[in-house]
Amino acid sequence: MKQYHDLMKHVMQNGVQKGDRTGTGTLSVFGYQMRFDLEEGFPLVTTKKVHLKSIIHELLWFLQGDTNIRYLVQNGVNIWNEWPFQNYLNETGQAEQFPKYSDAWKDELKTFKQQVMDDADFAAKWGELGPVYGRQWRNFEGVDQITQLIEDIKNKPDSRRLLVSAWNPKDVPVMAKSGLPPCHTMFQFYVSPPAPQSGGRGKLSCQLYQRSADIFLGVPFNIASYALLTMMIAQVCDLGYGDFVHTFGDAHLYSNHMEQTKEQLSRELHSLPEMKINPDVKSIFDFKIEDFELLNYNPHPAIKAPVAV
Repeated sequence: MKQYHDLMKHVMQNGVQKGDRTGTGTLSVFGYQMRFDLEEGFPLVTTKKVHLKSIIHELLWFLQGDTNIRYLVQNGVNIWNEWPFQNYLNETGQAEQFPKYSDAWKDELKTFKQQVMDDADFAAKWGELGPVYGRQWRNFEGVDQITQLIEDIKNKPDSRRLLVSAWNPKDVPVMAKSGLPPCHTMFQFYVSPPAPQSGGRGKLSCQLYQRSADIFLGVPFNIASYALLTMMIAQVCDLGYGDFVHTFGDAHLYSNHMEQTKEQLSRELHSLPEMKINPDVKSIFDFKIEDFELLNYNPHPAIKAPVAV
């Protein structure tokens, strides 16, 4: 994952101080691109341990069109909890009682998570993020973009319209209230034809445009998630693996992630792991967590850092 380390170094050396919505402050650059050959290994960061189960469950959650955090918390995935929790405090008039990131706030977040897990009615009201990724992927103004994408890759592999958009201007204000407007806003696929006289399959590549990127916490998840999505779609469309191309708008390191970034950059890179996917799955909507097996992952220990909400 030298590409990811190069991104962190680039921002550390060339970034500018910039304010942000959360009030945390960032070191930021505008415009950057990474490329990963998916035949060379699964691009999961090795200089800190990344929670793969969260990545897979979140991706399956997107693909099912779900927008409520209940499925995630019931499966031990907590990466979306802070946004609906803060909205819950704001809407119920408790925000001043629980200042953001205080010990009381953290304790109340645990209580909120448990209520979402145990109480379906509470989860329906307060665990809902609004029309975020899953809604846009599967029901963008009535269009199931994922189903259409699969059909087009199979039937029109040379199309330059193999796109999925999560950025719906009409829904952005609604998303911003209880969750977060999409950071990974649009992705496009490209089918490379088989090499002449090779008799092999074409290869599927994907390019993601990410408008806003939390480099230390979010980007390792984003890389792995879209790489895995590309591999899953390649399988159900009977294609080989091409590249995952990751293009950024505002790529930033939060000011409270600087020491963690320096620690990670000091660590030695390890070889990439291998992702095995159950070959019997033929529909993109039939994948389950048990269909994925990560082999030869040898990461350094995890590095904790706060989420900016």
